[in-house]
Amino acid sequence: MGNKRSAGRFCSKPCLSIPYHFQTIFFQHRSHNFLTCLLPNRGLGQIKMCLNNRIDLTDTKLLDIYVQNRCVNMIAHLFNAPLGESEAAVGVGTVGSSEAIMLAGLAFKRKWQNKRKAEGKPHDKPNIVTGANVQVCWEKFARYFEVELKEVKLTEDYYVMDPAKAVEMVDENTICVAAILGSTLNGEFEDVKLLNDLLLEKNKITGWDTPIHVDAASGGFIAPFLWPELEWDFRLPLVKSINVSGHKYGLVYAGVGWVIWRSKEDLPEELIFHINYLGSDQPTFTLNFSKGSSQIIAQYYQLIRLGYEGYRNVMDNCHDNAMVLKEGLEKTGRFKIVSKDIGVPLVAFSLKDQNRGYDEFEIAETLRRFGWIVPAYTMPADAKHITVLRVVIREDFSRTLAERLVLDITKVMHELDALPAKPSSKMSINSEENGKISGSLKGKNGTVVKKTAMETQREITAYWKNFVMAKKSDKNKIC
Repeated sequence: MGNKRSAGRFCSKPCLSIPYHFQTIFFQHRSHNFLTCLLPNRGLGQIKMCLNNRIDLTDTKLLDIYVQNRCVNMIAHLFNAPLGESEAAVGVGTVGSSEAIMLAGLAFKRKWQNKRKAEGKPHDKPNIVTGANVQVCWEKFARYFEVELKEVKLTEDYYVMDPAKAVEMVDENTICVAAILGSTLNGEFEDVKLLNDLLLEKNKITGWDTPIHVDAASGGFIAPFLWPELEWDFRLPLVKSINVSGHKYGLVYAGVGWVIWRSKEDLPEELIFHINYLGSDQPTFTLNFSKGSSQIIAQYYQLIRLGYEGYRNVMDNCHDNAMVLKEGLEKTGRFKIVSKDIGVPLVAFSLKDQNRGYDEFEIAETLRRFGWIVPAYTMPADAKHITVLRVVIREDFSRTLAERLVLDITKVMHELDALPAKPSSKMSINSEENGKISGSLKGKNGTVVKKTAMETQREITAYWKNFVMAKKSDKNKIC
């Protein structure tokens, strides 16, 4: 009976229980990131039972490793890994996708180095080709492990890596090309199939064997359920490893990720350590050292509890609610949608009219008064003039909340429309040159006109925004 009640929660039109509904209301305005914010009470109980367990050094290690391996096998099959009936998948649980990417990158680097050494060629200048839309963890990997990061620049209206340009940048020192299944900027899936085909052709001409890694941190638990026919995973021969975040659309609290390799040959044996001081031989390949097993147990719980149908229902619901929000914003006639229907269930949008005296940052700031945290940010290099707002649709974001957000955004737009126009840029420049922000303005006839409080606040905000951005541009980005 317990299992039937749990499964029923994810029917196409679930009837939410009182405790679940309370949790939804509590988390309703946290639409600014991808992290899972709630688990069912039984799942929380499993986490509490394992809080004092470490996946590496406890008496329960063998059971925890068994559960981890079960998760790895289920996720590998979800990603269409070419495994035999009795063949075990190759992968490991990590602390989010950042560690997973570090491990996958190390495997690519070591395999490339081994090949170059065997051929008697230089092996001191490895590089990775990515789009400029990659997460900062790729920059960390490149800097920490001395790998050159070659980024394909974005352009207006094309905010993901162009496969053709990426393949052009590949050379004999490229250890892999990293494709993103679910860009952080607008949720879009990159065309991994086209990348694979173009890279196969180049490898055939050059004699190289440059592989592909898919960063499916956000989209790995979405694409298999919503678009199972989409080829992005191990069905493509050059895809050698995939990472995914369990704490995003894997529906587990923050602190768990996964990296899966196509086969044992794609993970160099010298990177794997073997220990036997717990009673049996145990392989280990991590960067995090000691970590708790509770999130691994929670992931296993969700995979078993929901199954394929349960995850598909959750993702269907998220996608439907994203479409409700998108259509509501389009009806206002004020926004341009920059996210895609096929991708992570989020809505990224920007103002159509940039001459109304306010921008996306002010919309985001004003929405906070209504309880919404909606981030505004600029695109990376070559598209920095584009600013977008982004709303991430998670499991706890209902249709009612989507409709309410559209209403609140409409109210914000009316409020901002009613405000006096900003001071001209010439006036702002004069104020800065004088070394202070004046509290009054001169009219055409020389009369002094008192600034409103809002005008003064806008001028101060603009001054400090320019000041901070200038400081940031002088420093390297480190997150």
